[in-house]
Amino acid sequence: MKRPETAELFLPLQRELVALLRGLAEDDWSRPTLARDWTVKDVAAHLLDTDLRRLSGHRDAHRPSAAKLGGYEEIVAFINRLNAAWVETARRLSPRVVTDLLEWTGPQVAALFASLAPDAEAAVAVAWAGEQRSANWMDVGREYTEKWHHQAQIRDAVGAPALDSRRWLGPVIELSMYALPHAFRHARAEPGSALSVRINGEAGGDWHILRGRDRWELREGEAADPSARVRLDADAAWRLFFNALSRDEAARLVEASGDESLRETFLGVRSVMV
Repeated sequence: MKRPETAELFLPLQRELVALLRGLAEDDWSRPTLARDWTVKDVAAHLLDTDLRRLSGHRDAHRPSAAKLGGYEEIVAFINRLNAAWVETARRLSPRVVTDLLEWTGPQVAALFASLAPDAEAAVAVAWAGEQRSANWMDVGREYTEKWHHQAQIRDAVGAPALDSRRWLGPVIELSMYALPHAFRHARAEPGSALSVRINGEAGGDWHILRGRDRWELREGEAADPSARVRLDADAAWRLFFNALSRDEAARLVEASGDESLRETFLGVRSVMV
């Protein structure tokens, strides 16, 4: 697999965000988003929170408290509590203050990621890919998908043009593919079985997962003789992977053939912790 390089995208992506936010009308900030109960301002505040936490915890090694967490569900619950607490507090801040702070944090986060050796062990493993340890390029890529998809939620809410060219969305799709083997870990299939995934559009491509003796493996390109095929466009793909579609909506947007159980498992793939 060719690894996506995203470190150099953080600063231009943050500039796109700041320009977008500075152009919003007052009532745009209270518009609902795909992020369930969060408004545009809440999503922007969450992006600020992730910057501040990354700078404090990763760059500065600041650990105010060490939470003892068990399995995946406990980690998700802990993250949800952190996110909710910050968003509630940030409702005291004005849109201008949130935007000014994002303009301040963005270059520092970009500099931090640019300073990391891509193949060195990351500070945080990417749990939605089933990794116990991750390389920096994967952790940085995970953060890029977070930045991109939350900005996409804002753009969707206010009717702004999507950043859906290959430059921006391509790495998001590529990185999301790493969720496939973990999402299929309980799927029953004979060794040699394969699922082919085609994402249509400029930012898309072809991938497949192949069942080995004891696990699924992600590979680029189409499988030679897949047990099932799925096809969807890039806009539907990011919405599926980032939990912005209902099961029924996803089923309508995903064209599938072959093994029904593999298709159903694909509808549950998420490249975010939920």
